[in-house]
Amino acid sequence: MIKVHSYESMGTFDGPGLRLVVFLQGCPFKCLYCANPDTIDANGGRLTPQSEIVEMAVSQKPFFGKKGGITFSGGEPTVQAEALIPLVEELKSKGIHVCLDSNGGVWNENVERLLGLVDLVLLDVKQFNPQRHKELTGRENARTLATAKWLNDHGRKFWMRYVLVPGYSDSEDDIRSLGEALGQYECIERVEILPYHTLGVHKYAAMGWDYKLKDVKENTPSQIERAERLFKEYFKTVIVN
Repeated sequence: MIKVHSYESMGTFDGPGLRLVVFLQGCPFKCLYCANPDTIDANGGRLTPQSEIVEMAVSQKPFFGKKGGITFSGGEPTVQAEALIPLVEELKSKGIHVCLDSNGGVWNENVERLLGLVDLVLLDVKQFNPQRHKELTGRENARTLATAKWLNDHGRKFWMRYVLVPGYSDSEDDIRSLGEALGQYECIERVEILPYHTLGVHKYAAMGWDYKLKDVKENTPSQIERAERLFKEYFKTVIVN
């Protein structure tokens, strides 16, 4: 059984092609800008038989084409790595491309095995500076950076995703430090810049939580263009998502 928060059919922003996105429950991070704060609590969600997810993916397979497939997001899917392993194995046996959208902050033997099974990892790097990462997420980033290194050392292709939060992760020093550390990783196929947005703010009010970035404005076009230009100094393929 898997704890599922929700589904999105025909997603176009969570991996290549058209995808079934499965948002799983539970996350050790508490990002200040989290768009899905209702996925953080590991006790939430609905216990779902693996067969239900397989049937859903198979039914949508005709729409995936050559590039699409299923993406496990969250929350943080590696929290449920042990349960995901047989599910991913079955999906792959049916010819379905599997992506894992992860913050890289969880590590154990099940996570290691899972990362070796999936076709593509979407690795969310929130900040390179450890202290600023902790301010932003509640956790330091050593494990995330170690996960990126493991993926590269083991020849596992991944996309690096970076949320551009004004005043929190958009400085030139932030971006250059990340580029200097990971820019030589051959397994990073692309970098996706995710502009900051406030689409999940209404959930905080509904949950009785204080949204701490209420005074942060969305990125201006010039801020996004500047970040894209900086990332391109270090990485071959940079996309604004």
